[in-house]
Amino acid sequence: MAETRPTLVAELWARSQGFHSIAGIDEAGRGCLAGPVVAAAVVLPAEAERLERLGGVRDSKLLTARQRRAALCDIEAVALGIGVGAASSWEIDAQGIVAATRRAMARAVRALAPAPDFLLIDFLPLPQISCPQRAIVKGDRVCLSIAAASIVAKVVRDEWMGLLEEAWPGYGFRLHKGYPTAAHQQALARLGPCPIHRRSFAPVGGLAEWARADSGAG
Repeated sequence: MAETRPTLVAELWARSQGFHSIAGIDEAGRGCLAGPVVAAAVVLPAEAERLERLGGVRDSKLLTARQRRAALCDIEAVALGIGVGAASSWEIDAQGIVAATRRAMARAVRALAPAPDFLLIDFLPLPQISCPQRAIVKGDRVCLSIAAASIVAKVVRDEWMGLLEEAWPGYGFRLHKGYPTAAHQQALARLGPCPIHRRSFAPVGGLAEWARADSGAG
């Protein structure tokens, strides 16, 4: 089956409705056991000749780390605006992952200057943002500005997780980025959760309860 490239169909529709500054929004890190969820908002230009440089932009999950970095350079060269927002593991534990993801996305939108007048969002609508919007199922696969946002969010989050490896060594954050790989779960079992682990996620919460019980037993 041929790979589907993201298109500008959604952006062109929004422009046909009279909107001019259209932001694509996506997140990275929802399924992780540790670290923040990071969102990005990207506004692309309307000129086709400028967008030709974005031929390598895809859903970030379809690209290698090297391809994502190359695509990010192209996005930064072309985009009219890029905003990044995050919600911490503490916010995720307090509010739940969906609410925290929406908060990160809203922060990314508010980081854009000038503010967009229409939002194209991967899957999740943002009721806390009054701007007109459209949520698209698998938007990172079909919509170019959402795919661009997915790359920005993924690269930024991966870099942050590398820095968190320095603060909390031994877990391998630089390699697995907080995702529930076998190596990560082995480190969790050996070391127990650290402060950036999401205790509301079952694999982490169970170990945290075990550690508390074990420490109290002595």
